[in-house]
Amino acid sequence: MKDFHQMLIERHSIRRYTDQPVDAEQVKLILEAALLAPCSKSSRAWQFVVVEDKDTLLRLADSKPGGTVPVKNCVLAVVVLMDPIKSEAWIEDGSVAASYMQLQAAALGLGSCWVEIRGRMHADGTPSEDYVREVLGVPDSLNPMCIVTFGHPDEIRRPVDPEKLLWEKVHVGKFRQDDAAE
Repeated sequence: MKDFHQMLIERHSIRRYTDQPVDAEQVKLILEAALLAPCSKSSRAWQFVVVEDKDTLLRLADSKPGGTVPVKNCVLAVVVLMDPIKSEAWIEDGSVAASYMQLQAAALGLGSCWVEIRGRMHADGTPSEDYVREVLGVPDSLNPMCIVTFGHPDEIRRPVDPEKLLWEKVHVGKFRQDDAAE
């Protein structure tokens, strides 16, 4: 496993993957990371659908007009579903679980990409959430939030240059209005 800070510097969203499958043990670790994610009041309002079938991945890639290339290219996707009745913080809880999966994938040397579904529209004007529900047989009580794609990267991304971090966005003690204008 890489040093965590160095992993953060090197991690990027990956949109192109090889055809090499993700090892079953790696899939288990990615899902375990999601299940270990903290959530509001221990609500565990999430559920996850693991998709490896290429035809289903291609159908999911049609969930919205743009931004779904990673779904077409991946060998594995996890759809994050949230129950808004179980937690008022369902968006936050689902975001943390998705992020934990992405960090676990990076620690394993795999690539990942978050594909937003919540609040997006299918090409025919219906909500992307409804389209994903239909493709995967998800009940109306669960909200498809995002699709996280995984695989072996087929692209090389340069690490982030720590010298270019936006430290002016950090306020200590209280908000500094003079710095906020930028």
